[in-house]
Amino acid sequence: FFQMFLSSSTYPEIHGYLHAKEQGKKSWKKLYFLLRRSGLYFSTKGTSKEPRHLQVFCEFSNSDMYMSLTGKKISGAPTNYGFCFKPNKSGGTRDLKQLCADDEQSRTCWMTAIRLLKYGMQLYQNYMQPYQGRSGCSPLNITPMRSISENSLVAMDFSGHRSRIIENPTEALSVAVEEGLAWRRRGCLRLNSHGSPIATSNMGMSIHRSQSWFHHKISREEAQRLILQHGLVDGVFLVRDSQSNPKTFVLSLSHGLKIKHFQIVPLEDDGKLFYTLDDGHTRFTDLIQLVEFYQLNKGVLPCKLKHYCARIAL
Repeated sequence: FFQMFLSSSTYPEIHGYLHAKEQGKKSWKKLYFLLRRSGLYFSTKGTSKEPRHLQVFCEFSNSDMYMSLTGKKISGAPTNYGFCFKPNKSGGTRDLKQLCADDEQSRTCWMTAIRLLKYGMQLYQNYMQPYQGRSGCSPLNITPMRSISENSLVAMDFSGHRSRIIENPTEALSVAVEEGLAWRRRGCLRLNSHGSPIATSNMGMSIHRSQSWFHHKISREEAQRLILQHGLVDGVFLVRDSQSNPKTFVLSLSHGLKIKHFQIVPLEDDGKLFYTLDDGHTRFTDLIQLVEFYQLNKGVLPCKLKHYCARIAL
């Protein structure tokens, strides 16, 4: 169970019915919940797992989870097996998001799974710490492929004799840009259909066309329709060509039950082409690098990019 949570591509499918207290009311409602890396969701249509039917109940990054011992007595919970989420920046009981399970085993399952998703990497590091500096052999054959929490991702510099953590955000961004340029230069060695190398400038301008999140020449209305089909979940997005300006692109993003559109502007500096969402403050060599950055960092956006609307090739 623990190894699956530390894996880069899989995690246990935790889903089932829970009782949720309706915000601002005394009543409780039984809903079908699904656990994802990004948070806890409930289905607005029975047991459907389709993204367009999923609604965010709680994001783990901005809240803490507690076991409830008096939920039945104080809040009128249907059972004694309650737990709740409390926002980090708020102390009011009105902001609590309360849930309860039908039995103790179910509550334990949900709470354990959520804690592993939220604190899994820290738990692993705490467990491994006493073994560092010994024989070099780990007590468990667990090698996490990536951090469970996006907050635990750090920039590293391996250029010297010893590796170091890059704490300066400006330096970290410049290193990321340079690494992005390096692997794209290596990619330029690939040959095109005529057997000649692909030019670096052309590759930077067209490399995004192979990405599932990029939709070529669709309208603003079509973009909104695609996002609506996936559901107005925070972080659902796609990137498309701008209809008003053929040289720019548009990031269409769902947040707060609304669809917002952000212009991606090309910027030329010292003969090099960059892309930016914030008037050149943060620059990227291509759209792939831009999307990858905003999947890990909110930046000027209202939320991180979490779920893309896939382009379907006909």
